[in-house]
Amino acid sequence: AVQVVESGGGLVQPGGSLRLSCTTSDFSLSSYSMKWVRQAPGKGLEWVSTIHSSGNSPIYADSVKGRFTISRDNANNTLYLQMNSLKIEDTAVYYCATGRHYLDRSPSVAPPMMSRGQGTQVTVSS
Repeated sequence: AVQVVESGGGLVQPGGSLRLSCTTSDFSLSSYSMKWVRQAPGKGLEWVSTIHSSGNSPIYADSVKGRFTISRDNANNTLYLQMNSLKIEDTAVYYCATGRHYLDRSPSVAPPMMSRGQGTQVTVSS
């Protein structure tokens, strides 16, 4: 199965920052639009951000716009999410996934991925 590995989560105080990373050895991220989605405790999956395979044209959910920045390093097969000004409501497990296209705002994974990875826990708490 095609797998990605997310990392960089942790416990941070409100107003703090974290940078999440996502990488894989199963396919070349540079061939796909990529996105971040999250799942807060007791809630469904929420789309967060998507970026074009080239690294251009990032889009964001209104809830994170101006605070989060998605980027990618295709040479190192890595996707990033820089999260600043974190809020308690950002607490969630964060997953990266392939997108269907660069305007994909759905929380579901697209081929070649068939399911989400393990994700990385982000907890924002004082």
